[in-house]
Amino acid sequence: MPVRAHALRMIGTCWWLGALEPFAPLRLRRWAHMLGYRGHFSTKSRRYSTTLTALREARAEHRAQEQRAALGLDDGTTVLVGNWRYAGRGYDPEGTLVAASLRGGGDGHDTSPH
Repeated sequence: MPVRAHALRMIGTCWWLGALEPFAPLRLRRWAHMLGYRGHFSTKSRRYSTTLTALREARAEHRAQEQRAALGLDDGTTVLVGNWRYAGRGYDPEGTLVAASLRGGGDGHDTSPH
């Protein structure tokens, strides 16, 4: 098989375990060929109407609800920022000194021997 050694070992292990009675319900042999496959594992079928995009959106909404619950926010809470102003570019005078000191590799104090 044109797969890497690790994937080949996993396929072999699935094939071996799939023959054992305790693992029969897992149908490991049926899915062993998917290990090492680098393409997309799922295809669309007319039998199922959901799309991967719909699943991603549902998962994102679920995670957002979990986050809101963890932060104690209700579902209707939305923060709007409607007032922006330009604060400037670059460092303020104190920040310029700190940046210069860091660029120089020190903390602004001369530690060289006198």
